[in-house]
Amino acid sequence: MFVFYLYFCYWVLEGSFTSEHVHLQSLCLSSQFVSSASFYLYILPNGYSQRMRDLLKWFRYQMQYVMEQKASSGPSIVLFLRWHCYWHWLSSVYICSAVQLLNKNLLASTSAYITVAAFLLGALCSGVAGYVGMWVSVRANVRVSSAARRSAREALQIAVRAGGFSALVVVGMAVIGVAILYATFYVWLGVDSPGSMKVTDLPLLLVGYGFGASFVALFAQLGGGIYTKAADVGADLVGKVEQGIPEDDPRNPAVIADLVGDNVGDCAARGADLFESIAAEIISAMILGGTMAKRCKIEDPSGFILFPLVVHSFDLIISSVGILSIKSTRDSSVKSPMEDPMAILQKGYSITIFLAVLTFVASTYWMLYTEQAPSAWVHFALCGLVGITTAYIFVWITQYYTDYKHGPVRALALASSTGHGTNIIAGVSLGLEATALPVLVISVSIVSAFWLGNTSGLVDEAGNPTGGLFGTAVATMGMLSTAAYVLTMDMFGPIADNAGGIVEMSQQPESVREITDVLDAVGNTTKATTKGFAIGSAALASFLLFSAYMDEVATFAREPFTQVDIAIPEVFVGGLLGSMLIFLFSAWACSAVGWTAQEVVKEVRRQFIERPGIMDYKEKPDYGRCVAIVASASLIEMIKPGVLAIISPIVVGVVFRILGHYTGHPLLGAKVVAAMLMFATVSGILMALFLNTAGGAWDNAKKYIETGAYGGKGSDCHKAAITGDTVGDPFKDTAGPSLHVLIKMLATITLVMAPVFL
Repeated sequence: MFVFYLYFCYWVLEGSFTSEHVHLQSLCLSSQFVSSASFYLYILPNGYSQRMRDLLKWFRYQMQYVMEQKASSGPSIVLFLRWHCYWHWLSSVYICSAVQLLNKNLLASTSAYITVAAFLLGALCSGVAGYVGMWVSVRANVRVSSAARRSAREALQIAVRAGGFSALVVVGMAVIGVAILYATFYVWLGVDSPGSMKVTDLPLLLVGYGFGASFVALFAQLGGGIYTKAADVGADLVGKVEQGIPEDDPRNPAVIADLVGDNVGDCAARGADLFESIAAEIISAMILGGTMAKRCKIEDPSGFILFPLVVHSFDLIISSVGILSIKSTRDSSVKSPMEDPMAILQKGYSITIFLAVLTFVASTYWMLYTEQAPSAWVHFALCGLVGITTAYIFVWITQYYTDYKHGPVRALALASSTGHGTNIIAGVSLGLEATALPVLVISVSIVSAFWLGNTSGLVDEAGNPTGGLFGTAVATMGMLSTAAYVLTMDMFGPIADNAGGIVEMSQQPESVREITDVLDAVGNTTKATTKGFAIGSAALASFLLFSAYMDEVATFAREPFTQVDIAIPEVFVGGLLGSMLIFLFSAWACSAVGWTAQEVVKEVRRQFIERPGIMDYKEKPDYGRCVAIVASASLIEMIKPGVLAIISPIVVGVVFRILGHYTGHPLLGAKVVAAMLMFATVSGILMALFLNTAGGAWDNAKKYIETGAYGGKGSDCHKAAITGDTVGDPFKDTAGPSLHVLIKMLATITLVMAPVFL
């Protein structure tokens, strides 16, 4: 049926109807039944300016059609159609721009099919990555809760291996997706044959894959974060504080929504997030490797282009070894002191790091050795070691600020003993302080990797060093060379959390709950660690994408574009708009959680009042009502911040391009967008570090008090810590992780839309 509609629309839109009005009305009708691809078939054969004019006409007729439905359809249908129009229009503008970018080397129709295929495959793989994480989690948590009745080590092993399976699938899909696209385009386009494109230009065709992955990851992270934290906040405020019942108690009407949210927000969203990180890093590194090889006239550039795929292929092997190193060796019949799960996970990570160093050095010699600069591979190997070291330091810094074995979280717990206000003040100050060390580490790693790459001996025809940016790309690859194991530690968290909920609701002995509580606390730390790892890799990847954007603008403008002068008023304004975007996006994400949580609180209170038998187990709560509230609200509330992130760079670039045209500054649009991207990246990194660390510290301060410190569960200190935890929930699981995706998606959008700004 889909193929039939596709061919029907293609026949209609190729000219069977000559009246422009009928032509566009048919377009409006057909777009309600088929995907955007049918519309792309219409816009692709025409000129760029004509395509944009037709897009505006199409959008006007679409909105007219929506308003005509208002009288006969409900408001929800009208809302759906309106956002349906917005989606078609935005994605079509993206395709038009991508076509403009590729027309230099390919026919419009060919480039269109390539871009559409890459975009759709990236979006599909990102969605599947998130789904796999959730699918595994909901099947592993009951096994972990069962294993906790026998031994803590067995429960840890099952949780880690379940998370490891999801992680390996996510990383494997990123590698396979890019490899399939690259191989397909290489064969289909006859790359390096006479009259065809060069292999060094081929990675530019993969940008659509990264944009598709970013697009889905942003909405997965936003929607999942709103879902899980609205349910969590509502359940904690009424259940723990007002009713005094334990966490995950079956009497709490919001407990099922909370447990489901752990899978939606942590497994599905984080899987899509790191998939997008790896995909963006691979593509940007391939682009920079191809560009450097072309400038240096390297005879066989394939090693520099395919190097990222080799590194991440080894990641699958070494991370598997690290995961399998965590074994259940103790006899469950022998009672022994509980081992520290974090120490066991760190041991596995150390094994993975050691193997990563060996495989990275070997891969560098294998892929990057060239006769033009025999020692270049050594410099790039050192760049990789810089990245691996950066990843390890990031993990350690995040653990220090979020694990209750260390001073910062214990000081935060102590602040809870004097009230709710001092808890909030201490948590905010801790989050602000925690931005310093990561920024210093990122700064040192970027400068070191750039210097090592620049001194590699690779020079262009004029004798200028060209390896600096590729050195930074190699450092990013080094940082992500253990991504599968780090993602395993992240997936471990929600699995352990859900297992604790199952133990509580099934009324298992207290000794079993103690095991799952320890695993849950470690899971909070590993989740925070993964977020720190993700923002560090996002910072490096965004730097690469920004550099690729500068190169692309220079290519299309046919003049150097190596500097952005913020002393120009318009450029400075672009920077301000980029910083503002980060704060406004974070505000809308947090307010979405707050508004939805209010509805959950009202519903939970209503059920406790209208069904007094709930507290005595005589009546069963209506769990489905809370699930319905958070599910519908998350789908609606994620639209506003998501559309803000997508539209802002496009609008700013087009507006200042027009302004530059009338003021005699032809590159003004590109410069303003560059400043916007630069400031947004810097502000986003700092904001994400603050939100992630403060939220994780608040959560583990509560966990520390629940171990018996400062009065334990039910004390005034505990209630103050719960307040801090509820404040930190949207910080660490909604706004903070969404910023990881946002800064990379801004870089990807500007890279794809660059021709529109010229």
